[in-house]
Amino acid sequence: MLKRVKFPPENHPGVTALYALNEIDVKAPAEVVWQLLVEAENWSSYFPPEDQVRILGGDTELKLGTRYSRITVGFSMSCVVREYVPFRSLSWSTTVDGDETGSTAFHGWVITPTEDGCHLLTEETLQGAFFLEEIGRKNPGALYKYHQDWVEMLARAAEAQAAS
Repeated sequence: MLKRVKFPPENHPGVTALYALNEIDVKAPAEVVWQLLVEAENWSSYFPPEDQVRILGGDTELKLGTRYSRITVGFSMSCVVREYVPFRSLSWSTTVDGDETGSTAFHGWVITPTEDGCHLLTEETLQGAFFLEEIGRKNPGALYKYHQDWVEMLARAAEAQAAS
């Protein structure tokens, strides 16, 4: 059975307004996918929209408690890694810089080894007035599409790396 993201109660999909789940089978080892995920400042090498990620505090890779900033779809965001199980799961919480509505997001990745590589699953919940307006009302379906592009591009990058 495939595992799912472990959400804090306040970010659980059952109590949030916006939610997306995307998954893909990857013909590459979990370790290859993991390395591409934890090297956040290099996400844009395979997923161009994530070209403004900065890990804070001198780390070069994400780990439990790492704080980092990113500009996603034009909005500056602050993130903190909340779960870190090497080669298996990575999750972070997000706030939008300057947002006074208290809107938050929680995004997680789960990697499950398979016979010919791994299964990659990502889930994200968004809650609060900011996300309801910007994603829910102005761009319905955008959360799912963004993550679908990300998992597909991540899978291709991992497969190419594993083949070389």
